[in-house]
Amino acid sequence: MFILGTVRNIAVIIILQLFCAQQATFAQDTISFPVRKNRTFSPDPLKATMLAVAFPGLGQVYNRKYWKIPFVYAGFGGLVYSVGYNTSNFNRYMKAYQDFTDKIPETDSYIEMIKWADPADYDPVLHPETHNPSTASWVKDRLLKGVDYYKKNRDLTYIGFAAWYLISILDANVDASLFNFDISNNLDLNVGPATLPVPGITGTGLNLSLKMTF
Repeated sequence: MFILGTVRNIAVIIILQLFCAQQATFAQDTISFPVRKNRTFSPDPLKATMLAVAFPGLGQVYNRKYWKIPFVYAGFGGLVYSVGYNTSNFNRYMKAYQDFTDKIPETDSYIEMIKWADPADYDPVLHPETHNPSTASWVKDRLLKGVDYYKKNRDLTYIGFAAWYLISILDANVDASLFNFDISNNLDLNVGPATLPVPGITGTGLNLSLKMTF
């Protein structure tokens, strides 16, 4: 039984090989993939970079990537707003802290910022008889933390502004460099039968190959 089974398997393999050999002349097909043709416009990466450095968005205009311009300016707009917001609050907290730590009764801008507490409980200048030293220390600490918080956010926003500027320049350079990038003008996938050597026997299979024409 074992010998008959082996002979049968070998016969099947031989028949398949003969069939593939006969079909080899007409079984090969070619699947072509359309690729982008060369364009007449070819941006210069150096020029695109210099335009992006000169003014944000000009590199994208030069590369004809107009849809990217709103994103460039939306990023800058958000960062400008963040700088203004954090700077304004930093100045408010700094002035409030300075007014709270000086000895001038007329400088009391901190009162409108400490709305959750009564000045009689924490203000040693306006209410020296009733203020609580621990509450005054707590208010001073809160104001100082506000100063540090908005200063840190303002500085991080400046870093983000510089990073976004560099990203817009890099984007313009990469777009110009890869604008007309093609692997080739003709990319084909060839499909056909193949002989696969296996120890002891010879097998058949399917061969896939890519053909590039330069």
